[in-house]
Amino acid sequence: MRPSHAGFLVGLVLAGGVLGGANAAPVPGTTCTCFPADNIWNADISAMPVHAKSAAWVSSIGSAKMLDLAFGPPTWGMPFAITTATTPKVSIRFDRPAQSDVGPYPFTSTTPIEQGTGDYHAFMIDRDDCRLYELFDARWNGGNPAAGEGAIFDLDTNALRQDGWTSADDAGLPIFPGLVRLDEVQAGEIRHAFRFTAQLTNPVVGSHLWPARFEASYTGIFPDPNLPPMGARFRLKAGYNISGFSAQAQVILRALQRYGMFLADIGSDWCLGGTYDPGWSSSLMSELRSVPANQFEGVDESSLMVDPNSGQARQTGISDATPPAPVRNLR
Repeated sequence: MRPSHAGFLVGLVLAGGVLGGANAAPVPGTTCTCFPADNIWNADISAMPVHAKSAAWVSSIGSAKMLDLAFGPPTWGMPFAITTATTPKVSIRFDRPAQSDVGPYPFTSTTPIEQGTGDYHAFMIDRDDCRLYELFDARWNGGNPAAGEGAIFDLDTNALRQDGWTSADDAGLPIFPGLVRLDEVQAGEIRHAFRFTAQLTNPVVGSHLWPARFEASYTGIFPDPNLPPMGARFRLKAGYNISGFSAQAQVILRALQRYGMFLADIGSDWCLGGTYDPGWSSSLMSELRSVPANQFEGVDESSLMVDPNSGQARQTGISDATPPAPVRNLR
């Protein structure tokens, strides 16, 4: 969740072998993938070094906590709409227009809007030009559409938002590419990072880490250097034994070991975002919520940056390597 930005303070270690990326699965109902294969969202970070501030970050979010979820039955999660070139586009009145993309947006009276969190996100993917449209606090408003902020992403490129700009997520990153999707779980493999939230984050202007573009925090005038910045990437430790989990849970946990998750917004601690889908099961949610937060570690991915204003990640090696075999059950 996110308050008004008016209330915010806003504002190289080389790896021994970085694995090449692979395209994430196409968005259901389209041929669009979320960014090119060499995008940082699709980079395998299982061999990247642990960040020097990993322990401090994990402790500040809560090492005694468990993984949390913002999706699941019966209606929890973020819905999305598939649009086409013929879908009517409208202008949006933004509460905070300075950092919002003007549009227009393929937002209609039937576009599904996230319920239950107070964020009211809306996502639209145009299957004809592979553009992703994201709105925060979206309201149809009787035909006079409005939103808190809006961002448009070309899924065929590695383009980032202007540095210093937020998006429908605090970090200025796209939301949809980082959601847990049931279609990918059922396919047996997820080839991209997730996004997650934490209650307390680093508010210092410029503290965000690539590829994030923005920072926001509830900590006000008392910044803590041990708080994780927006864009910090975490992974599930390779030594965490996932063999006792169900097949579907293992797909998600394996992706957390290989691709990890970006800190992208303020919200519940260690909370993964996912799509709304009636197929999510309560048993899967319970399994995932049993994963201890102390089995995550911060990752230093700075050596993957090719250009600070691009999401392209430096590529070496192959993309089908697996994390080291678990050594013991830490559950």
